[in-house]
Amino acid sequence: MTHPYEEEKEMKKLKKHYDMIGYICDAQYGIPTRCPCGGEIKTDVSPNPKYRHDFDTLPGSRYFTYKKYEDEVRRLRMEVNDMAEEIAKLKRLITSTSRPRDC
Repeated sequence: MTHPYEEEKEMKKLKKHYDMIGYICDAQYGIPTRCPCGGEIKTDVSPNPKYRHDFDTLPGSRYFTYKKYEDEVRRLRMEVNDMAEEIAKLKRLITSTSRPRDC
């Protein structure tokens, strides 16, 4: 007989594994209707076939994107540029204040 703690630990591990399998299945067969942030999602089909033999029946893979992803990308790029400027400023400050010490 196993210890209850070990049994519960194993049960949680199995539940996590089965949940992960369920999430993969949901991702393959269902496309969400809303983004986690509450925004709309755009569904589309890629023009390229997924496999070579799919040219007649399946035009391509289904995928979804956030409708406002361009705005989100633009916002993230601005944040990255601001951080890069701040890092460059700090590097200049460090090099200007550090002097070689004479021992």
